[in-house]
Amino acid sequence: MAAYRCGLYLALILILSRIVHPGIADTLEKANDTTGEKQSASDAPRDNADARSVDLNERQWQKTDVEPYTGDDPQNTPSVRPAKDQFEEELVIRPLHSGDIYASFQFRTLWDVDFQQEGQKTSHYRLFPKSLGQVLSKFSVRELHISFTQGYWRTMQWGQPFIASPPGAELWVWFHHTVTDVDGNWRELTNVLSGIFCASLNFIDLTNTVQPSASFKPLGLGNATDHSFLRYATLPREIVCTENLTPWKKLLPCGSKAGLAVLMKSEKLFHSSFHSQAVHIRPVCQDEQCTSKAWELRQTLNVVFDLYTSGQGKKEWSMFKMFSRTLTEACPLASSSKVYVDITDNPEGELFELSPVTALLSQAVVLGDRRTYSVYDLTRAETFGQLRSLNLLLRWKGESGDMLRPLLHAERYVSGFGLQTGEIHTVIYNNHPFRAFPVLLMDSVPWYLQLYIHTLTVTSKSRENKPSYIHYQPAKDRHRPHLLEMLIQLPPHSMTEITVQFDRALLKWTEYTPDPNHGFYVGSSVVSALVPSMVAMNTNFTLDQPLFSSFVPVKEESSYFMRVYTEPLLVDEPSPPLAKRLANLIRRIRGVPLLT
Repeated sequence: MAAYRCGLYLALILILSRIVHPGIADTLEKANDTTGEKQSASDAPRDNADARSVDLNERQWQKTDVEPYTGDDPQNTPSVRPAKDQFEEELVIRPLHSGDIYASFQFRTLWDVDFQQEGQKTSHYRLFPKSLGQVLSKFSVRELHISFTQGYWRTMQWGQPFIASPPGAELWVWFHHTVTDVDGNWRELTNVLSGIFCASLNFIDLTNTVQPSASFKPLGLGNATDHSFLRYATLPREIVCTENLTPWKKLLPCGSKAGLAVLMKSEKLFHSSFHSQAVHIRPVCQDEQCTSKAWELRQTLNVVFDLYTSGQGKKEWSMFKMFSRTLTEACPLASSSKVYVDITDNPEGELFELSPVTALLSQAVVLGDRRTYSVYDLTRAETFGQLRSLNLLLRWKGESGDMLRPLLHAERYVSGFGLQTGEIHTVIYNNHPFRAFPVLLMDSVPWYLQLYIHTLTVTSKSRENKPSYIHYQPAKDRHRPHLLEMLIQLPPHSMTEITVQFDRALLKWTEYTPDPNHGFYVGSSVVSALVPSMVAMNTNFTLDQPLFSSFVPVKEESSYFMRVYTEPLLVDEPSPPLAKRLANLIRRIRGVPLLT
């Protein structure tokens, strides 16, 4: 009777579906035929079960695309465009002049969907992580940039990174212009991201959030001018650990099961001089005419290995020594999977020997300099050789020469001590021999450091350098921090120093950090500039460029965009030495002036 009732129900559904829409009935009939095939297959011998399970394991990483709809009534049923989702992965290895090794992972996922288009469906997720897709949709996010960094990037020893980030945690978001309560969305978004990345982003509130007026322009489509939809915050004391790396790896289409992500072993990555992981989400064009748009998710992981620290020496390194693993395959969902080794300073092999040797070479303009790379394409079987494993080995032959000084460099420190007479110094270097260029400096200072803006001075080559643009928003106690933005012209081959005095406000005992004797951290200064390029750059959109050289769009062939972060400040309260205190006590008893 049950089978008879199921047959009647199925017949009734087919009749109704043909009345409503003929195409749906055809789909149901195909599904019914498929069910019948599965039932007949179940009667086959059990020997085929193992074959089917092996086939299923081989196809578990295959990408499923949506086929276009071919119904009988195109006017009532919209057609579904084939999915153009794409995933690429890269690893760049650069031997540094200091003897360290710089490894930079780049993962790029394109999601063929446009949130800003009305009626756009966002319920289907293929390669793009659903957790981030729901965040973009719910909070009307236009761009999202977040980074977690442990250690400080030593620019004078290592050069410039591909994508810079400050120590600790950094988050800046552009919201869509339809958002009515930006601060409310910002608070909820930080709480959600705190759960996604297992971080302390829920400590971000309006007391450490600023709204820049000129810095942090959108890196994706459009050129927003209303900065009321921008929010920026940092947590300079955020500690980065395995708990942050694990959810970051789960955002990848293949996770850490295949491809370059298998090299991300936590105990190796965090046992390094510098470690930074970031997530950048923005809308981009898919062609030169921008006829179609997509969301780009770019995940970056930058690591600097000091092989002296690991006890392995600097005269020889390999992929196994750095990551304790080798590469055996590319991510099956990746359309491109490559490893680049920078051999610009080793044209004839006199500096180091690289093995295995590859015939593939590539040239790219990176940060205004033309670089040459040996390329290992993981989608080719011959890359892995007979051992079916890729373990790059580099043996040093001679000492590396002196590194060229970066054209733009910045640093910051604090002078003075106690609750008063403090002074913040920011120093910016323009090492170009004959070119001057402007830089945009942004400082966010906590409210408990009371700035005396009338003491602000800018000097270059011992002369006053008046900024052409100044935006200052004073702090409100326990409500918002100070915000200072300046546009400064840097003379060629010069050092520019910016100083401002401050006092520290008295805090309530509940407002002190867990270790107040350690001091109070102040976030890094941000310097943004269009730096003159050493070589002519190609601005062709269709040119197949590596991911690490194309994050910031190039609009001028004579310059490139760069963002530099200074060290975070540590404002402490040192007391005078014991001998000085005893001397002042004796002087006070004797009634003579105290030592200063």
